[in-house]
Formats: sequence, C-alpha cells, structure tokens
Amino acid sequence: MSNPIPANDDPLKPSNFLRAIIERDLEAGIYAGRHFAGKPGDAAQHAAGPLDTARIRTRFPPEPNGYLHIGHAKSICLNFGLARDYGGVCHLRFDDTNPEKEDQEYVDAIQEMVAWLGWSWETQSAGASTSHLFFASDYFDFMYRAAEYLVSAGLAYVDEQTAEEMRANRGDFTTPGVNSPFRSRSPQDNLARLREMRDGLHADGAMVLRAKIDMAAANINLRDPALYRIRRATHHNTGDQWCIYPMYTFAHPIEDALERITHSICTLEFEDQRPFYDWLLNQLAEGGLLAQPLPKQYEFGRLNLTYVVTSKRKLRQLVDEGHVQGWDDPRLPTLVGMRRRGYTPESIRAMVEATGVTKSNAWLDYSVLDGCLRSDLEGKALRACAVLDPLKLKLTNWAEIFGDAAHLQACSAPAHPHLPELGTRQFTLGPEVWIERDDFLELPTKGFQRLFPGNKTRLKYGYIVECTGCEKDAEGRITAVLAHIIADTKSGTPGADAVKVKGVITWVGVHEALAAEVRLYDRLFTEPQPEAGGRDFIETLNPNSKKIVSAWIEPSIANLPADSRLQFERHGYFVTDRIDHAAGKPVFNKITGLRDGWAK
Repeated sequence: MSNPIPANDDPLKPSNFLRAIIERDLEAGIYAGRHFAGKPGDAAQHAAGPLDTARIRTRFPPEPNGYLHIGHAKSICLNFGLARDYGGVCHLRFDDTNPEKEDQEYVDAIQEMVAWLGWSWETQSAGASTSHLFFASDYFDFMYRAAEYLVSAGLAYVDEQTAEEMRANRGDFTTPGVNSPFRSRSPQDNLARLREMRDGLHADGAMVLRAKIDMAAANINLRDPALYRIRRATHHNTGDQWCIYPMYTFAHPIEDALERITHSICTLEFEDQRPFYDWLLNQLAEGGLLAQPLPKQYEFGRLNLTYVVTSKRKLRQLVDEGHVQGWDDPRLPTLVGMRRRGYTPESIRAMVEATGVTKSNAWLDYSVLDGCLRSDLEGKALRACAVLDPLKLKLTNWAEIFGDAAHLQACSAPAHPHLPELGTRQFTLGPEVWIERDDFLELPTKGFQRLFPGNKTRLKYGYIVECTGCEKDAEGRITAVLAHIIADTKSGTPGADAVKVKGVITWVGVHEALAAEVRLYDRLFTEPQPEAGGRDFIETLNPNSKKIVSAWIEPSIANLPADSRLQFERHGYFVTDRIDHAAGKPVFNKITGLRDGWAK
C-alpha cells in the first residue's frame, strides 16, 4: 500500500502536491544510487553524464517548433524550481522528433528565454561546469534499437494500412478497434519491413511501426499507437541521416529513462498517455535495455491565463495574418513578447509561485500577473514625468514674478520616493509647460479638482497656479491653458504652499522637454476567454490594443539604455523598447497601469 500524500495544511502557502511526492520518494530512497545497464560509450550509459549527487532529476522538454509562451513559464519554473529546492538537477531537453516543423531558430530562442527567466541547465561541482542540455535526436540510434527489440519480441509490427484505414479501424470511446490485417505477421517479417523503412525503400506515409498492445482497450491511446513513421525531411541536428522518425509518445519516455529523470512532470493533457509511458519503459526494462528504477510521470493543471491564447497554431495565425508585428510583439503572451513589453522575470516567477500546483486546470485572471508585476516594479522602478496627450499651459505672470521672462526655476524630485540612496532628478520650471489635455476642463464636471477657470491647482514639485482661461484656434479647439502663479500672502513671492489646494498635476517644461514615441499597449482580446463557445478568436481582437502617441518627457531620462523600466508618474510603468529605442530617439512601451484598468 502506497503512502498517502499529505494535503496542504498551510492556507498561506500555495499548494503543490508534487512536493509531497518528491519528499515521499526521497524518504524511501527510491532513486538513490541510480545506474544504467547501457554499453560503454552508449547514450544509455552516458546520457546524463557521470553519476552525480543529484537527489532528484527533472526536465523541461519543449519541442523546438515555436516560441515559448506564458504557459511554458509555469513548467519551466516548476521543473527547475523543484530541482533547486531538493538538491537536484533539471535538464533542458529538446524533443526534436518532427523535423518538418523544427528549426534552430526556435532552439536558440528557447534557450534564451529559459535563461532570461533566471534558470540554468549548467551545474557547478568542484570548480567544473556540467551542461544538462540534451536533444531527443541524441538518442535516435538507441530508439531505433529499442524499436527493433520490440519487433523481435512480438511487441510491435509494421502496419501498411492507409492513414484513413487506421483511423477508421481505431474505433472510438464506445466502439472497440479492429485489428490491422498486418498485425499477425511474424516478428521476422516485421523486422525486415522496419529495416526497409529505415533504409528508405518505401514512400512517406506508406507504412508505420505500431506497438502491439490491445485494440479493444478502453484507453484509446493503448490501441496499438504508432512508434515510427517515414518522413524524408532534413533534421536541424542530424541532417539527412534518417528518413524515419520516432513519434513523440515513443521518444519521450525513452529520453526520460536515458537521462535518469526521476519525476517526469507534465500537464494534464498527457494523463491518458501515462499507461503507454509505463508500458513502454517496462517492456524495455524487461528486455535489458533500461535499468530500474524507471521514471514516473506526474501531471499537473496547466496555466490558463485570461485574455490570451497560447495555442502555437493560433499564435502563428496572429503573426502570419499581420494582426501583430512578429513573435516579439508586446501584446503576445510569448516570452519574447512579454520581455519586450517590459515584464520582469521576477514577476513571472512570483505569479507561478503564487498560483500553486494542482491536479485541475483553472483560469487565472490576467490581473494576477499584472499585480505581481506592480509589486516587483514598485520597489525598484525609477520615477519620471511624461505628458502623453500634450496641452500647453502658459504662466502669464512669470515675468512679473521673476522679473525676467527667460528665467528658469530649478526643481528637483526623488529618483524613487522610498530609495533615497538613488538621489534626486533635476529639471526646471519655465513660463510654459506641457500638461495632459484632460487636466483642463472649460466646464468642469462634479468633483473635478484640476484646472478650470477660477480653480487653483498645484504643479507637482513646483508652484500653485490659478487658471484664468484658455486660448482656442479658429475651429474652437483649445490650444493653450492660461494661469498665473499664486504668490505667498506674507512674502509676496511664489511658494509651493501658498494656499491649500486639492488638485495636483504633473508637467514637463516646454523649454527642456524631450520628444518621445510612446506605445500604449492593452490586452490583445476583449473577452477573457477568446475561444469560449467555439467562436473564432479573431473576432474578439481588441482594436485598441495598441496606440502610438507623441509625448514629452522630462530630461532626467534622456540617456536611458534599452530595457530600462520606470514609472511615469500618474500613468503607470513603462520600458524603453529593446529594439527601437535609441539615444536621441526614445521609444517607450507601456507595461501596465498603476492599478487594474479592467477591474469591474
């Protein structure tokens, strides 16, 4: 009888049932001193390098056929995080068994994003570094030998039915499958056919190698699943060495076993594949190709984030049809897009940790991710002022107050209100400043505390001013707001506290403002579940997900490098674009607002 897995009894700690499993296995010593029965120099002997002191071994196994997205981040953080916490090793392994869709571009991008999230597949011991970077294609020779063993043992056969015939004969959830007419061929005949497949003597799709399990199994995945197919395609790693390639479901458990994986962690859609996973490894172990103890597969609920789609096919459709501008478009949930948008690795890891690990799929509101981002940026993002919808404010008594129309008054503000060690930022106030257009209303609404004729407002870090009116063009559009500085009643000189006011507005001096392009990004879809009810997700695209404005920014941020995050006071968090930002031509992306703008 197996030990029961304890429930999470700490309501403040996110649940993670996998920790209980790992701790149980460590206590039982299941994987202590694990070794292999492979031949010297064979992949089975050396796939994971020399035996080490890793207590557990996990893996993150992406297929190199696309860019990683936010859903992958959970698997990355989970596998690498568990290995870290339990003194283990996590492998980065590419399941590259489908050469038609894979490319070195994706291999490079995946490595870059795993490292960006803060994880490494390198381990250090005694001053030496060991890489735990692997490819399924590293094991193609062993996989083929495993296939020949299954055929020779009467556990697999070559099927020459068409794809349509195999599909029809597979049955469904209410109807058992029908045995292939080729299922009863002798192992010798099947082995000859398999070698013909390997040697390129048959056309693509002419035949496949199938496991011989049970065509009447309740689990359809056990109805003689395919193991190898013929594909004449150049592989990014092995070139044209092979014209047959293993199926993912055949390759994956073998890879886990060869790499001495202890806990093979995957999402719930693979739960129905677990019986085949176990069947295959047990058969190969009985044949002496693999050693005990074998890896065990465990499934967890995937991360479903509202207002995004994570299907690789749908993401590609968004890119190919021009709905977004490339895989790193800041509106996409790809990790390269989120990095360009300005999300931090720390915020993504915090979100994953906060959501826990359960056995059920659930939807997480996008606001949780943004909340983790704000928590991270609040304590470290520098502050600055920017005007995104500029309207000029003229201080009409400037020359009278200072005796010089060209006078500039020095002002300062903290670089960060809670980090005095970062110092202050310097700028100046002059007779004209840029303010936000919505800071002025000629006819104020109830509760409006900013500029309207007769009202007094504070210029943040500057003086208190009283609005006296506005200027308009021939079409009646407001072109400038007029105001005068309020002098202190005792000294007659301007003072920041001349009178008490409720309204405060941000500004940038016209004389020193720097022009900047600001890209205002919002959620890509208007519906929290864009595909709900079988609708076309394209129909729920948000037409206002991107808006570009010409803004004015304060001079203190003139020389920021790309990928610099900061808070524009009042507006939210922004980042200098990693591609288009340049000295003298600043480009900022909006990451998120100061609060959830989508809250009901």
